[in-house]
Amino acid sequence: MSFYKPEEITDVTIQYGIKKTTYPLLKTAILGFLAGAFIAMGYLLYIRVTAPLSEELAGLGPLLGASVFPIGLILTLLAGGELLTGNMMAVPLARMTNKISTRDLLINWTLVTISNFIGAIFIAYLFGHVVGLTEVGIYLEKTVEIAHHKLSTTFLQPFISGIGCNWLVAAAVWLSYGANDMIGKIVGIWFPTMTFVAIGFQHVVANMFVIPAAIFAGHFAWTEYLANFVPVFLGNAVGGSIFISMAYWLAYKKSDIKLKKKTEVRDGNSDHGIVLHFQRVNK
Repeated sequence: MSFYKPEEITDVTIQYGIKKTTYPLLKTAILGFLAGAFIAMGYLLYIRVTAPLSEELAGLGPLLGASVFPIGLILTLLAGGELLTGNMMAVPLARMTNKISTRDLLINWTLVTISNFIGAIFIAYLFGHVVGLTEVGIYLEKTVEIAHHKLSTTFLQPFISGIGCNWLVAAAVWLSYGANDMIGKIVGIWFPTMTFVAIGFQHVVANMFVIPAAIFAGHFAWTEYLANFVPVFLGNAVGGSIFISMAYWLAYKKSDIKLKKKTEVRDGNSDHGIVLHFQRVNK
């Protein structure tokens, strides 16, 4: 497996962040819809795998469910999709390096949020409600149990949970950007994603599926979902943009800026000084 070094992944991620903000509206909408649907299918698989477990095996449920859930992020990153939590890492990094504007970032997050929601709720309604995959027997019980657990919290709890979630999801996206082959990307995606699911952290797009699925089944209300959406969204934003993007920007890109200033002071503004600067930064 070939892969990039962390400082090289930083540059790759910046380019992805720039690219994402230049997509036409239709492209962003389609890819956002697909990503929302893929994550929803991963959560649907989680429910179908864990719900039938006997009491003796119930303790293994979180681990078994977590081991299959990553298919959603794998499909998003390898087949193609625009996922909000991934963009909460890549796009802010492009902004921190002044490659895009704050307006570009906000427009991207807004469009991807809407399209992810449409994709996730499409799966919740069509497959969960119409087909009944989340509304029959043990599968309904599992869906309602999960939704209830997410909704019966204070504002602070899902916010902090959201930070932990996207710290790991953004790390999974980061690792996928660092791998040059499909197997490497799958492995890089799998383990951080499995970790956040097994722990029980909250993912804003995954919640776009499971909570509406419970609502379609006659449980809870949309106002309750909104009260969950806001803190999880904010927590995911902090997890991706601060604990991954800003951390690596401070570690790799900000040091480049300091090196450039020191080089300019030491070597003056001559062409020789400029060449020397690039040799040191890119070494």
